[in-house]
Amino acid sequence: MLKKILFTLFVAIAGIGSSHAAWPERTITLIVPWAPGGSTDILARLLADHLSRSLGQTVIVDNKAGASGNIGSNIVAKAKPDGYTLLVGSMSTHAMNPALFAQMPFESVDDFTPISLVAFVTNTLVINPALPVNNVAELIAYAKANPGKLNFATAGAGSTNHISAVLFELAGGVQMTHIPYKGGAPAVLDTVSGQTQVLFGAGTQTLPHVKSGKLKLLAVTESARSPQLPDTPTVAETLPGYELAVWYGAFGPKGLPQDITDRLNAEINKIVTLPEVREKMSAIGVEVVTSTPESFAKTLRQDTAKYTKLIRDLKISAE
Repeated sequence: MLKKILFTLFVAIAGIGSSHAAWPERTITLIVPWAPGGSTDILARLLADHLSRSLGQTVIVDNKAGASGNIGSNIVAKAKPDGYTLLVGSMSTHAMNPALFAQMPFESVDDFTPISLVAFVTNTLVINPALPVNNVAELIAYAKANPGKLNFATAGAGSTNHISAVLFELAGGVQMTHIPYKGGAPAVLDTVSGQTQVLFGAGTQTLPHVKSGKLKLLAVTESARSPQLPDTPTVAETLPGYELAVWYGAFGPKGLPQDITDRLNAEINKIVTLPEVREKMSAIGVEVVTSTPESFAKTLRQDTAKYTKLIRDLKISAE
């Protein structure tokens, strides 16, 4: 009898240790907290396609847009941590929204399991070609000579466009006029038309207009030059210390088992090293990267602290 009891106990313990060994056994949902067609959505669909093959189960993309990404993110924050509901989030949803919104439906750090940093979107500084400047130094000189007369467009108060421009004003000692729009597309179009003159925006939206000559590219906002734009300087080459890097990452709910987290991280790292994935994302100004869950968690904590302080110090809030 004792042997039977011990054997039963051993089997039970072994079962606990391998409780996630069969994962995944059904369809996985990858939430994108933005509308279809954007760079986050394109990246998520590439991941879903390749994960479906490597995991042996269908991975579907479900777009849950609204509230600056909070609606879709909250679905994942409240989901069961079983590996079947995941998120492709961004710096704005996790590192900036907590400071922009007086009430958040989730804790951006504590309610999620960071799986992998996936990509950086090239963030550009562009101007209307009619503006008589050719580089960042000339833009600063022009802005100082014409305080408040340059209009910069954004996708709204607290957007990455807005924060990029405010950081530029502080670093360059200049004053420009903020013209907020309800989205990135109208902000780009009014800069093309000349209603606004300056725009900090994702290369996914600005570079097609740069190629057509409707916008002039002055710089990128990351700390290093973009592999996609090696001849384009960084803002920091003129204003040392300036940096704003916009990232995308994969998350699960808080408490996602370590074995599932590690497997997803390994699979995503394999996917982003595929030449076809790198080429497709590079073509729209997105640089895919590999990471560990631990390094991504560190990036998340650091950026949340950085932008929370900045946004609150500047008294910026979401509209």
